[in-house]
Amino acid sequence: MNNNKVKVIISNNQKAVKIPTGVRMLIRRCCHAVLAGEQFEGAAEISVTFVDDEQIRALNRDYRNIDKSTDVLSFPLGIDGVYDVNNDTGAQMLGDIVISMEHAVEQAKMYGHSLQREVGFLTVHSMLHLLGYDHEAGGLEMVRMREKEETALAQLGLSRGASYYMDDEG
Repeated sequence: MNNNKVKVIISNNQKAVKIPTGVRMLIRRCCHAVLAGEQFEGAAEISVTFVDDEQIRALNRDYRNIDKSTDVLSFPLGIDGVYDVNNDTGAQMLGDIVISMEHAVEQAKMYGHSLQREVGFLTVHSMLHLLGYDHEAGGLEMVRMREKEETALAQLGLSRGASYYMDDEG
């Protein structure tokens, strides 16, 4: 991957779940892995926000007319690969990822893997949405998106069934 700057702004707007050590670095690595896999050129900015179920339910209701909580929401800023540019940095602003930490904890338990693996998956999944991928219609697009998710997660040591441990350098 080229050495163009990728800025990931991470905010924690919830108190329901303690954010484990290493999760912020993991999210940055997930964003980098997806951008590298897609041969994304240039500097990029991504915003990731942790919320609780109540907050994500309100966002889901307000923006998608679905009155229930969900695991992650993606708010892409680009249209057909064209993004707004931050005039101060020259970075392309890809959009916002909102993760319900309460939902992530539930799903990690349900699937029998670590919270880190779940947050990693949700980040990779959402990054692909920010880059224009969509799975809502199913079919080939959904299969392609799943393959890209698994490829990125495998590169990060987060493939299905693998638990994630942060090494000291991380």
